[in-house]
Amino acid sequence: MDLVIVTGMSGAGKSETIRAMEDLGYYCVDNIPPQLILPFVELLHMESKIAKAALVSDIRSGEFFDELADAIQHMEERKVHFKILFLDANDSVLVSRYKASRRMHPLSTDGRIEEGIRKERKRLAPIKEKANYTLDTTHTSIKEHKESLKMMFTDNPREDAFLLNVTSFGFKYGICIDADLVFDVRFLPNPFYIEELKPLSGLDEEVASYVLSFKQTKKFLKLLIEMLEFLIPCYTNEGKSQLIIAIGCTGGRHRSVAMADALTEKLSAKGYWVSLDHRDIDKDVKNK
Repeated sequence: MDLVIVTGMSGAGKSETIRAMEDLGYYCVDNIPPQLILPFVELLHMESKIAKAALVSDIRSGEFFDELADAIQHMEERKVHFKILFLDANDSVLVSRYKASRRMHPLSTDGRIEEGIRKERKRLAPIKEKANYTLDTTHTSIKEHKESLKMMFTDNPREDAFLLNVTSFGFKYGICIDADLVFDVRFLPNPFYIEELKPLSGLDEEVASYVLSFKQTKKFLKLLIEMLEFLIPCYTNEGKSQLIIAIGCTGGRHRSVAMADALTEKLSAKGYWVSLDHRDIDKDVKNK
């Protein structure tokens, strides 16, 4: 059976996630107490008609939630095959979402949302460390979130495939907080200062050809691929099944986009399972 444990920060999008997982054919249970996970999984194994299940367990379980780590350990000891999906977002976005919903944070006894988020992060830290997949919903739309889930849970070519998430971003819009590896390509010549290239993006052939034409670009790309080919087996041996690689330039429109595209193309050609996202590609245009 394909089993996914969904958890993460309150307000990070677990409700949207469980609806999307249902659309992907998963049997879903929301807000299950950790103590019931293993008995429920055993029940699911007895029901041959259920091939895929997603269980949400989060801080809403109150004091019961602290037993999630024990539940995960018990499943590992029983050799139960499962994946953990952890949902996150930056604090300011979580605060905004709570204010918009006019709901109290489960751990905010004094009404201070920020304090609730701080406590929640601390309690969730051990679970996040164990997560196979981490999705940051800070800058993603519901549609983009659904596409990420579809990539993770329906397009995986092998059960043991290692997913590489490559994303471009602009440093002036903030670093990708869920990235495992961050690379700064602001050392490359900037197309932004070339009049005919400035209105274009790294997806355009003119910009991509310009960025990739330099010796330092070619050497950097070669060394980056060599490093990833070294790291991926190491991460796999440690139980990870996903690596988020963030490539940043100033605005996230030219250099980082071209480099993320080139990296994705080369990794895909080598047989790796790669997803690609350009987080900030249109922000400079929208802000004008």
